[in-house]
Amino acid sequence: MSSRRIGVSVSALAGLVLAASAVTFRAQADQWDKMTLLTLDEPTQVSNTYLEPGTYMFKLVNSTSDRHIVQIFTPDRSRLIDTILAIPAYRPFTPGDTEITFWETPPGSARAVRAWYYPGDNYGQEFRYPTNLRQVSLVTPLPAIAPAPPAPEASLTPPPAADQLAAEPLAPQVAEQAPSPEPAPVEIAQNTAPEIAPQAEPTPVEIAQNAPQDNAPQQAASSQSDDSQNLPKTASPYPLFGLGGLFALGLYGVLRIKAVA
Repeated sequence: MSSRRIGVSVSALAGLVLAASAVTFRAQADQWDKMTLLTLDEPTQVSNTYLEPGTYMFKLVNSTSDRHIVQIFTPDRSRLIDTILAIPAYRPFTPGDTEITFWETPPGSARAVRAWYYPGDNYGQEFRYPTNLRQVSLVTPLPAIAPAPPAPEASLTPPPAADQLAAEPLAPQVAEQAPSPEPAPVEIAQNTAPEIAPQAEPTPVEIAQNAPQDNAPQQAASSQSDDSQNLPKTASPYPLFGLGGLFALGLYGVLRIKAVA
């Protein structure tokens, strides 16, 4: 019985040693390749590699010469998405969690990872700004639609029960018509001729006549004399001279005939 207990204790101790060695080897491996699972809640770019929202595995290439080659895998490490050449990045403090910083990108575009730091390391991996930044304005969620206001209470009243409908008598479909009131007599107003007030007699209008003045003949005579004096001289003395000459020639001819006879 004692030998069996010793065998069980030895096997248990060996299992614990193997488990501890496996955990130690796993921790050393993670610290060497910096394997980290990152969960992205929105579209993100690492350099020019576009990543949809989800979980991805980031790790360094198993190389002793260059420790800034980053590989991106699916969470189960079944598919390599891309291999990116990073540059060294330094931070003065060493927090105990993974740190991710982002570039400032314009609205409507994917986020861009700037640096990735493994827990407890001063040096990390910095990624270049994307040369082709993916626009994601078409995949942004639409604003929530406000719910419709509740219906008024009057429209939510339940219909009467069937027993109540059966108990109440049905109202007659044809209602008795109340006697229509007799039309009131219409008084026809007679057009009475209005009394015409007597018109007042027009007052005679005196027409003023211009009485002739005594100095009218004098003004007429003076105006005629002025006109006669102011008339232009149209007669000429030259016709008289011609007639005198003709008379002298005729007289000379008569005297000449008498002298010859």
